[in-house]
Amino acid sequence: MAAEVRVATIPQQAGAASGRKATPSSRAKHARPAERTHDEDRPTAEELLAELASEDLPQQRRERLREMVVEMHLPMARDVARRYLHRGEPLEDLLQAAYVGLMKAINGYDPNLGHGFRGYAMVTMTGEVKRHFRDRTWAVRVPRLYQERRSELNRLVADMTQELGRFPTVAELAKKMRISEEDMLLTMDASAAYSTLSLDAPLGADEDAAALGDVLPEEDDALATLVDREAVKPLIDELPEREKNILLLRFYGNLTQAEIAAEFHISQMHVSRILRKVLDQLRSELVAG
Repeated sequence: MAAEVRVATIPQQAGAASGRKATPSSRAKHARPAERTHDEDRPTAEELLAELASEDLPQQRRERLREMVVEMHLPMARDVARRYLHRGEPLEDLLQAAYVGLMKAINGYDPNLGHGFRGYAMVTMTGEVKRHFRDRTWAVRVPRLYQERRSELNRLVADMTQELGRFPTVAELAKKMRISEEDMLLTMDASAAYSTLSLDAPLGADEDAAALGDVLPEEDDALATLVDREAVKPLIDELPEREKNILLLRFYGNLTQAEIAAEFHISQMHVSRILRKVLDQLRSELVAG
């Protein structure tokens, strides 16, 4: 008990020894001033960018200011890139897009407007990553309108499939997106161009499975001309006898114009005019038919 009384009376004894009572104001007067932390000493991004906006700034100082702002926001750029990581693009490409957005934000920021830089940089970096997906990841370039509709289409298909218990029809999707069925079909076709399948892709899970390119037919010149050849036959049969014979001798008999001229006792120039007239006639009838 005596020890407790002795401890309790120490502050009073200290005050009495000095000849005055120890008050809170006197204790604060002799306290050490609080030291500023490292973060408090560092200038903000807005302060750095305000200095960067000065026209008479030396180039070396300007570059250093840019580096400082970039270093301050690298973690935020990495966070933006990771949001889009599982969409088929390498993280390195997404980081590069985010870094480009960060530099655009630094170049486009106006300190006189009084807005915070962090929010502006976030919007700019996110937009640049989205632009990367729009411009760089499509296997076939399609109009921007259909690129923007693709994300809405994917969301609607997922929601409506869960709601209806089946895949939605073209008419149902078109009604939801408030577009015509024809535009809906164009959107679906364009969405299929986002990614392509390699010709080396295997058709099965087996190691010796055939590749897709192995089962695709090669171009057949004979097949490509089959339709035209069959379509021109009745047109040739309707030609006058002399014109038909000259045409057949030239292209099926492989005779020269001089040999044909001798066969029909006419000039080579006349044969040339007949062939040109017949070919023009056949061509126009094929196109019209």
